[in-house]
Amino acid sequence: MESQLVKSIDNGDESNTKKLHIVMFPWLAFGHIIPFLELSKFIAQKGHKISFISTPRNIDRLPIIPSEFSNSITFVKIPLPKIDGLPKDAEATIDIITSEEMTYLKIAMDGMEKDVTNFLEKNCPDWIIQDFAQYWLAPISAKLGISRIFYSIFNAWFISFHGSFEKMINTNNCTSPPKLEDFLVPPKWIPFETKAAYRLHEAQWMVGSSQKNVSGVSDVYRCGVTIRGSDAIIVRHCHEFEGQWLKLLEDLHHIPVLPTGLMPPLVETLGSEVTVGPSEINELAHGLELSGSPFFWVLRKPSGVENIDPIVLLDGFEERTKGQGIVWKSWAPQMKILSHKSVGGFLTHCGWSSTIEGLMFGHPLIMLPFLVDQGLNARILEDKGVGVEVPRNEENGSYTSNSVANSVKLVMVGNDGKLIREKAKEMRAIFGNKELHDRYIENLIKFLENHRKVKN
Repeated sequence: MESQLVKSIDNGDESNTKKLHIVMFPWLAFGHIIPFLELSKFIAQKGHKISFISTPRNIDRLPIIPSEFSNSITFVKIPLPKIDGLPKDAEATIDIITSEEMTYLKIAMDGMEKDVTNFLEKNCPDWIIQDFAQYWLAPISAKLGISRIFYSIFNAWFISFHGSFEKMINTNNCTSPPKLEDFLVPPKWIPFETKAAYRLHEAQWMVGSSQKNVSGVSDVYRCGVTIRGSDAIIVRHCHEFEGQWLKLLEDLHHIPVLPTGLMPPLVETLGSEVTVGPSEINELAHGLELSGSPFFWVLRKPSGVENIDPIVLLDGFEERTKGQGIVWKSWAPQMKILSHKSVGGFLTHCGWSSTIEGLMFGHPLIMLPFLVDQGLNARILEDKGVGVEVPRNEENGSYTSNSVANSVKLVMVGNDGKLIREKAKEMRAIFGNKELHDRYIENLIKFLENHRKVKN
């Protein structure tokens, strides 16, 4: 089926007013699924139809959407093939533990290709907005004349750090694969000064994501092929905060980059999936105790995972800190807590969603990053002066209770932290500006309406 990517002229013709059918297809992680669903709601509010693809169990675990979307958002349940190496009933990253199981989850998702293709052939949508993992989807969509967008739930600096899509694709067959030291400094293609770089203990993840695994391809390759086959990139970013990264992303990939704005959440979101070892948990606990600061600590194992041991704190910790803090071991309304006037700081793993939620209320950050984009986020946010990163051992990533305590005291009460607290408060004008970020969404929807493929 031949098609042509066109830009409609605002002359009142049907091409400008046609309601769109858009397919949303996120990676099988709730940290991805929820942002895709939130974006779906914004688009559906403009009268467009959304078909939201995921697996049956994932869809069944989603929050109930408001009734106003009952006719505009349709959930499409496509079964996840059962494969060896994946735990029984595992359909999302919260259902697995090891990195090997993560790879098998990607292999299982690759097995959805036939059913997804059948759905696209029968429904002929105008756009498909997809995640990084489904590298096989762009050629199928192109053959069917469907416009394609890669939606990165991460910010622009994380995607830019990987370089051009050509470089990302080459990682799969590279005779000299990336080395640890390649990630310890800002990449040479970044034309401006930045602190964006990984620590030695974080760089191993980057090396691993660039290496071909048992799925036959690397994770970076998946993302590169997806970008190569896309008509545009959507990224959760804005020009008002580190906007130079948006231009870099466009220069690297030579396709339109469409910021959604920061999409400050209006409702509670599901928590990020970070698994922390017992020794790290107890160093953190002791650090909170040593800091002397009041705390509310949400400490729970990932929901849906049954084969992880219960979290056990140091003997007597909860008893000793009864007058100082609360350890909460079930789901907590993070947004409601952060909005409370008594909160003076936010100790966070520095996932992008949690960072946005903290800064939209002007809270200074005590940053303890663990994986993926979190380290880069911490470097840039510390450089912007809105928080401090807990010092860690460069090689193994370990931290001490003293390093936690000193970081908390600096941000919360120290004279040296006064400027940090003031700069974090200033961030409310950007991160908490709903009107600003709504305009980004409006512009994105106009792009979708005016740049769809015309099928012949």
